[in-house]
Amino acid sequence: MKKNEMSFEKKNVDFDEIKKFDKSYFDFYKKSGMYFFLYKMNTLRLEFILDCCNGLFGKKILDVGCGGGILSESMTKKGGIVTGIDMSKKMLEIAKFQASKKKMKISYLLETIEQHVKKNRNKYDIITCMEMLEHVPNPKSIVLSCNKLIKKGGHVLFSTINRSIKSWFFLIFFAEKILKIFPKNTHNVQKFISPCELLDWIDQTKMKEKHIIGLNYNFFLNKFYFRDNLDINYMIHAVSS
Repeated sequence: MKKNEMSFEKKNVDFDEIKKFDKSYFDFYKKSGMYFFLYKMNTLRLEFILDCCNGLFGKKILDVGCGGGILSESMTKKGGIVTGIDMSKKMLEIAKFQASKKKMKISYLLETIEQHVKKNRNKYDIITCMEMLEHVPNPKSIVLSCNKLIKKGGHVLFSTINRSIKSWFFLIFFAEKILKIFPKNTHNVQKFISPCELLDWIDQTKMKEKHIIGLNYNFFLNKFYFRDNLDINYMIHAVSS
């Protein structure tokens, strides 16, 4: 590995962010705190992926920032051949334990997407990157790496948080400081990504955006739902040409 490549990979890992997720290790099993929301959100995420990709059976899938494997497991149950990558050792321990316990064949790897590109160019039919872009120093690099990993005609799906007043209010002020659902400083509004920014990075690749939709949470009904408004969470579906 060249010295500049090694430096680049290290640059795109925020170890303070990794520590935050490692500290929430036991919450995963309780499905409390932020993991409560991820489990709730996962149903809609999977629905969006299935609709955009016309099913998952037999397709090679990369789950970038797989964490404890919530989405990876769901996609495996639908017949996908799933590889999950993450830089949190604790989360991958959970993912591997859960897969073994449920007798699910999922390949989990401790590596960055930039490292993964080296031996896996044009390998995947589907790539998912959910709630991960806002946790790395260089989110554009993630998008460009997805472009190198996806097959022609393959599907890439991103989910992230818009940099807006509403996001700051609901996710940081309300959810972190008032309700204390998320640990303090889980989110940083400066790291949130506007749809225009993400679409611009996609336009710099061979991928073309096909669908964009908002994802909101109703605290009173305790459920997530799709909507056209992109003010907080949103999802983008792109196809490689």
